[in-house]
Amino acid sequence: MPPRLEHRILVLNRLWQPVNIVGVLRAMSLLFRGRATAIHADPSGHRVLNAEEWVKFSLEEPPAASEAVRSPCISLRVPRVLLLGAYDRVPRREIRFSRRNVYLRDANTCQYCGRTFRDEELNLDHVVPRDVGGKTNWENIVTACVRCNSRKANRLPEQAGMTLRRVPAKPKWRLVVASSLSADEVEAWKEFLEVTPAGQLPWRN
Repeated sequence: MPPRLEHRILVLNRLWQPVNIVGVLRAMSLLFRGRATAIHADPSGHRVLNAEEWVKFSLEEPPAASEAVRSPCISLRVPRVLLLGAYDRVPRREIRFSRRNVYLRDANTCQYCGRTFRDEELNLDHVVPRDVGGKTNWENIVTACVRCNSRKANRLPEQAGMTLRRVPAKPKWRLVVASSLSADEVEAWKEFLEVTPAGQLPWRN
């Protein structure tokens, strides 16, 4: 697949809230069927363009090859953000509890010593041990390096003289999205996903 077709496009509802991420073909379908408009950001602000205006814009300011899809008669810009015209709901997104998603939530960082590790160097730790009723869920599981996990053992953090860096919680969809953003996507989407200058989303519950 050509790299330009691998681009991801952020979709906003009509309240300018993120509701989905789609591929190029789906984005073009939404745009040319009139179900969405394209948002183009420049130093003067945001321009919201319908399909006809987007074609005109592509002709007036031809995109780089990596940012375009071609037809026999035009090189069309790939939008970075779409705005839906008749959708104001934010869909309920359940984030699956899994080892990988815990690692993403905690940024592969031990929640006791604060150091970052590769996946294979991390364990999942029950903050409240299972022996005393601790559950295996978002609110009781954190990433821990092997050394800290062994030190804590089957105790509460305070019993082991350890402190959590952050209270564990179920992450929002946008946090999981942020963990997989490329540098280009961070730049194009940061104001809609509330990405900080460091390229990370603030912790929001």
